Amino acid sequence: QVQLVESGGGLVQAGGSLTLSCAASGRTFSVYAMGWFRQAPGKERELVAATDRLGGTTYYANSVKGRFTISRDNAKNTGYLQMNSLKPDDTAVYYCATSPRLNTTAGSYNNWGQGTQVTVSS
Repeated sequence: QVQLVESGGGLVQAGGSLTLSCAASGRTFSVYAMGWFRQAPGKERELVAATDRLGGTTYYANSVKGRFTISRDNAKNTGYLQMNSLKPDDTAVYYCATSPRLNTTAGSYNNWGQGTQVTVSS
């Protein structure tokens, strides 16, 4: 079991940037693939980006390609989501999660953080 804590959310104007962090504790972070999900009010939770154990393979939702970058520093047990050119549609609670292997479905992720709110104003 690994415990995850997200940070870095906040209020930003459209076109701005934020970097989310996901601090892991407990089991070794590097044995897990990592994903960032988001959930807006009234919408289903969706995968934004994911990366494998070493950060060498990444996946991005079409809606964030070219704007968001997922990365991880296993030595620091921390994952990141760099978000640029933010849009009001990016407003959501963002969650990090881990999975035994890189996957695009939420059901495959078995450790979740509590989430951090990102609000993008127009």
